[in-house]
Formats: sequence, C-alpha cells, structure tokens
Amino acid sequence: MESTHPITLGRIDYANAWPIFFHFREEHLGGRVRLSTQVPARLNEALKKRELDVAAVSSFAYAQNSEDYVLLPGLSVSAEDRVNSILLFLKRPLEEVLRGTIAMTDTSATSVNLLRILMHEYYGASPQYKTMAPSLDEMLESADAALLIGDTAIKASWRQTGCEVIDLGALWRSWTGHGMTFAVVAARKDIASSQGSLLSELHEALLESKRRSLQDLTPLIAKACNELGGEADYWQRYFQELNYDFGPSQQAGLALYLRYARKLGLLKQDVRMQYLNHQSLSHG
Repeated sequence: MESTHPITLGRIDYANAWPIFFHFREEHLGGRVRLSTQVPARLNEALKKRELDVAAVSSFAYAQNSEDYVLLPGLSVSAEDRVNSILLFLKRPLEEVLRGTIAMTDTSATSVNLLRILMHEYYGASPQYKTMAPSLDEMLESADAALLIGDTAIKASWRQTGCEVIDLGALWRSWTGHGMTFAVVAARKDIASSQGSLLSELHEALLESKRRSLQDLTPLIAKACNELGGEADYWQRYFQELNYDFGPSQQAGLALYLRYARKLGLLKQDVRMQYLNHQSLSHG
C-alpha cells in the first residue's frame, strides 16, 4: 500500500527553469505535493538530506548522489549551444586570466565544475579559484574574472561592464559538439518505491507544464520583464535557446561532462543514470 504523505517538490528560483514549473499548481494533485522554491545549491543539499523528495537539481549534484536518485525523463535545463546565463566575465585578457584568479559563484555546482573542466581540458590552464557570493563588482575587485549563473548573470550581461564575456554553453558546444545539461529533475529512490503512482502523476504534470510553457511563451516573457527587467525580445530568444528535454542528445552531452568530471577527480565515482519508468526503476 502506497504512503499517503505529500511529496515535497523543490523548484529552482531562476528564470531558466520557469517553463518546467510555470503551469504546475499544487492543487492540481489534490494538495498531495508541496512546493519549495530555492536556489540550486540549496535544493541540491535539501534533496541529499531528505528534506525534499523530488527536486530540480544541478546535474553535478545529481551525479554525486546518483545511487540514491532516479531521473524524471523528458525534463532538464539544457542548452544546445549558448545558454546566456552561465557567463564568465573577464576583467583582464584571457591569457592573463588563464594563469590568474577566477571568482566563482557559490550558487551552483554544475557550472563551477564545467568551468574547471574547460579550463583544464580545453585551455590547458590551472588558474586559482575562489568561491564568493554572486556579486560581479565585488568578485572582480579580487579576481581577474568572475563566473555568474542564472538571473544574476543575465542582469550583469546587460550592464556596460567593459568585460569580455564567455558563454560556457557555447564554449562547451564548440569544443565537444555536444549540448550541455545544467539541471535535471531527480526523485529519491525510496519515494519512487513507496509513492510511485503519485510520483508518476507529478512527472506527467511537470511534462504538461513544460509543454504548455513552450507552446506559448508570452506569460513567461511578461513575468520575466516584470520581475527581472529587460526587453521582451531578449526573453523570447532566451527561452527559445534553452532546451527542456532530456532525451538521447541531452543525455549524451551530460554523460561526457560527467566523464570529464570523473577524469579530473571532481567526481568520486562513475555514474550510471537511472530513470523513473512506469513506477519501476530502469537503467540507462
């Protein structure tokens, strides 16, 4: 007999994840799902500590604890090329940055480790890193470059900072030929076992939210302009250039990222992605 406890669902508090959650309402599932909205790093930790049952989490954080999780198919925050919100701001010329210091945001694991992979494997460089709160001006006071993600990166990209800006999604694509998956939706395995039916309903509701969001971006664009600023044309392009699927293409790009992370010792173990599939666990 399935548990009757509500499922707690963690939602990323960034525009890049809005399409997955925009049309989802707790009442759609009879109050059996409770929403918690937080930044990626906090969601990562909450799912790991069992404070959440299901969450959109950083791809890297998923990989660190993949034996405890199943992935919800068809849902991710990915980019086939430029992502527009994972940005490295260079105060100095690139050749100086490569042997200098880079300040990194403290709000996501995936982007930070993507930067490390690109620096080491693509550029053959070993800069110094320091972790800081995501404030571009403060980061650049003590570093040669700064990595920002999400809404903070977007707003900084609108400013006349005088910095060269490198989009890590575009750089990854030009180097590997793959897109990059920055976040996935994962559920704890024990929830998949004890509340499989409700989890499947939740999965379908999130897929439907994604479908409706991408079918008509108008309300998301209006929300973005109202809450974050910027022009409608920017947000139209922003949402269109992101990808919210998690099919073979996205899985291949993520698998390559995870192999590099393992090679560099950023991950302690190989990752075998497992998926929710008709209330059972399937291996992929």
